[in-house]
Amino acid sequence: MSSINEVIDEHSRYLVRIAYLYVKNWSTAEDIVQEVFVTYFQKSDQFRNEASLKTYLTKMTANRAKDYLRSWKHKKDVLFDTIFVSDKGADEVLLEQERLASLEKNLFQLPLKYREPLILFYYDEQSITEIAAYLDLNENTVKTRLRRAKQQLKEFFDEEEVESN
Repeated sequence: MSSINEVIDEHSRYLVRIAYLYVKNWSTAEDIVQEVFVTYFQKSDQFRNEASLKTYLTKMTANRAKDYLRSWKHKKDVLFDTIFVSDKGADEVLLEQERLASLEKNLFQLPLKYREPLILFYYDEQSITEIAAYLDLNENTVKTRLRRAKQQLKEFFDEEEVESN
C-alpha cells in the first residue's frame, strides 16, 4: 500500500479540480478533498482494488461534493453571499475573475444532471459506458444528456456573443 504522502501528492491537485467543478469554490473543494483523504485512510482496508485508486478517490470526491451541495451549510453560504457583499480585496476578486474562463462560467449554468456527464466525459475522459455505470444511468440517457449539455453551452456562448456586440 502507498504511503499517505504518496497518495496525497499523486492525487490531490486532480481531486481538488474535480471537487471545484461541482462546488464552484476552491476553499470548499480543498476541504472536501481533505475529508476524502481522511476517510480513505481511515477505511483503506475497504478498498478492494476493483477499480484504480484514482477512480475510487474520484468517485469519493464526487459523492462528497454532491453531499455538500445538498447540505444546509451550502444553502446557508449561498444565501449569505447573496445578502452580504464579499469582504475580499479588489486584487483577490480580480485574480479570481481572471481564473474563471467563459467556458467555466457557462458550464456552471448547466443543471448538475448535464454538467456531471460533461465533466466526466471531457475532463475525466471516461467513456459513455463508464459514465453510465458511475451515474447508474442507461447509456442512451448519458448520450442524450451530453448532447443537451453541449447544445445548452452553445446557446450560452451565442448569447454572450450577441451581448458583446
